[in-house]
Amino acid sequence: MTEKNKMIKGEYYNPNSELLVSERMQCKEKCFEYNNISPANTTKRDEIIRSIIGKSKKNLLIEQPFICDYGFNIEVGENFYSNHNLTILDCAKVTFGDNVFIAPNCSFYTAEHPLDYNLRNKGTEYAKPITIGNNVWIGGSVTVLSGVSVGNNVVIGAGAVVTKDIPDNVVVVGNPAKIIKHLN
Repeated sequence: MTEKNKMIKGEYYNPNSELLVSERMQCKEKCFEYNNISPANTTKRDEIIRSIIGKSKKNLLIEQPFICDYGFNIEVGENFYSNHNLTILDCAKVTFGDNVFIAPNCSFYTAEHPLDYNLRNKGTEYAKPITIGNNVWIGGSVTVLSGVSVGNNVVIGAGAVVTKDIPDNVVVVGNPAKIIKHLN
């Protein structure tokens, strides 16, 4: 089994395998190109971002700069908007539903490193998927960690660090993020 197959299955893998390094480099080159296109050149921006993102629907806008590891593991629904400085470490699938709005400086991290320092020092890692539901508003400087699922109709307050699943129809804030309000 290849290191890429292990990565996709959520098993321990070596991120420094030739194939994974090559695929990250190709993606980073595309991100570099995207981030250096004039903001006024909306046609070229749309073309490049769609060549990075694995799957997207019609209405998609990610403000520059944008950074991700692979791109092929990212899926975005209809009416997706992200403000500046979106970072997605997509070693595992990262799925965004419809009508997701992301404020500046947000990060989504699927990569995990072993607690055992012997494995960690060898460069071994694993990844868990992130799923964001429909009608989600994510405030500025939010971090969502690996393995998290966020429900539908959720508001995540600025600066929150999301470490656990979030149910539908709530507002969460803080580090770690906690429910402060239930929405109707």
